[in-house]
This record gives sequence, structure tokens and C-alpha cells, in this order.
Amino acid sequence: MTESNAAPAGHRISVRVYYEDTDFSGVVYHASYLRFMERGRTELIRALGIEQRELFDGDQALGFAVRRMTIDFVRPAVMDDLLTVETRPTLARGATMELDQRILRGEEVLITAQVKVACVGGGKARRIPDVLRHRLGLEIV
Repeated sequence: MTESNAAPAGHRISVRVYYEDTDFSGVVYHASYLRFMERGRTELIRALGIEQRELFDGDQALGFAVRRMTIDFVRPAVMDDLLTVETRPTLARGATMELDQRILRGEEVLITAQVKVACVGGGKARRIPDVLRHRLGLEIV
């Protein structure tokens, strides 16, 4: 289950934890959080009216690759938890964008992450399109 809605200064989606997301003890496996955060970044772009498929198609095709991620695993989530993934873009610099992400269970912070993504196309770095940068409310520094 994934639900999406806009939030002030960012974006939020809801994600339910299923059995497939957990390890043998019923706790969310660490790599599952990466998938949840990827969904958050994808839904942020979709909420801005930009379909990722549109970015991938055509002569000017581009995508985003995670370049760096710093994660703090504060508390574990467990099967059946309803989580909120918050995604907030913080900086754009040429071909890279930085975002802060959090995963919460109610008001309890479980995960914090700082993510740097690179805009790529044709095997090399590409400047973030102006339309995306403006919709994100980011200025290039």
C-alpha cells in the first residue's frame, strides 16, 4: 500500500510493512528502507506533475542515480506498521540534487537520511532540467 500527498516543504507517502519487507525476526530488513525511500523520491517527482517515464523517453532521456546516502537507523519498524516517508529537497547544484528523508511510525522517527542524486543521461551527468528545479522550489547554487 502506498498513498501520496503533498506536505509543506516536502512530500509524504504512506507505506505498509509486509512480510516480504522483514527479516527472520519480523523486523524490517535494512535494505527495505532503501526501497521505501526510493518510492518517496519517485512520488515527489510525480506529485510535481512530472512522470518519470517522460524523463526516460526520447532523445533527451535522463534519470536519477543515487550518488551518496547517509542513513541513521534510529528505531526498527515491524510487520504491519503503517509508515510515513517524508521527502524534502534541500539543494540543487548543476547535475546533482540533495534531499532529506525521514521514515516515521506515527510521530516517532525511525530513519533519517540525507541523499544526493545525480541527474544522468547517455551515460554522463546532465544538468537538472529547469522545469523540475523550479517545481521543486530549488535554486541552483
